Amino acid sequence: MVRFLLAAVLMLGLIQTAAGAPKAEAWDFWRAHDAASTQTIDHAPWSQLLATYRSEGPDGIARFAYGSVTAADRASLQAYLAALQAVAPRTLAQPQQKAYWINLYNAATVETVLSRYPVASIRDIRTSPGLFAVGPWGAKILRVENQALSLDDIEHRILRPLWQDPRIHYALNCAALGCPNLGAEPFDADRLDTQLDEAARRFVASPRGVRVGPRGLVLSSIYDWFKEDFGADAAGLRAHLLAFATGDTRAALERGAPIASYDYDWALNAAP
Repeated sequence: MVRFLLAAVLMLGLIQTAAGAPKAEAWDFWRAHDAASTQTIDHAPWSQLLATYRSEGPDGIARFAYGSVTAADRASLQAYLAALQAVAPRTLAQPQQKAYWINLYNAATVETVLSRYPVASIRDIRTSPGLFAVGPWGAKILRVENQALSLDDIEHRILRPLWQDPRIHYALNCAALGCPNLGAEPFDADRLDTQLDEAARRFVASPRGVRVGPRGLVLSSIYDWFKEDFGADAAGLRAHLLAFATGDTRAALERGAPIASYDYDWALNAAP
């Protein structure tokens, strides 16, 4: 019986992976904004934590030293998250909102890992509701404007559907080696387009994003899971990648190299 249940869990996990990520379905409550607002958000505590514990290795992958975070700095992260949850984002201008949600997502992800560290993968933090749920993304861990929020809510019900900007995928970090890098600094409303473009260029240029294999292109599974965000079809995806690709990757795309497979590494992005 135990063996049967384990097999069923494994099979369901494979099915979920094959099925991809949740669909983007807008939460209309969060559409409100104030275009005339000049209010800004202080992300200095998050900036300090990134400067202290984020590092980038020779492989170009950003890692976070979860095991080195002091009690004082953990308290600083929790205070930062509490301050963000006290903000009323619907009173902000849209650029401030977009940066707010990205930074909240990334900081909350780090806190989620710290709350269960050490773990080999964020998928091992099984706090999402549901018997066969994987990972922490469905758990309601935040409360903003009296609305309980999960990481999935921020990504799939706010950022993706309300902004419809594929570059968001390069900004959100899910604490995995296969994910686009956790940024070296908070996202800032005044420089957001520049920061998002740079994050996109870096990921497309990395082997985790796109690499040229003997049988064609090996892409990050992100481009499979969220295919609708990167263009209506294969041609749309190629156009998106060409907007950010350089060097051999660009040459392969331009000559029409086929997509051979998708790949993703779920190991935790923990610094040694």
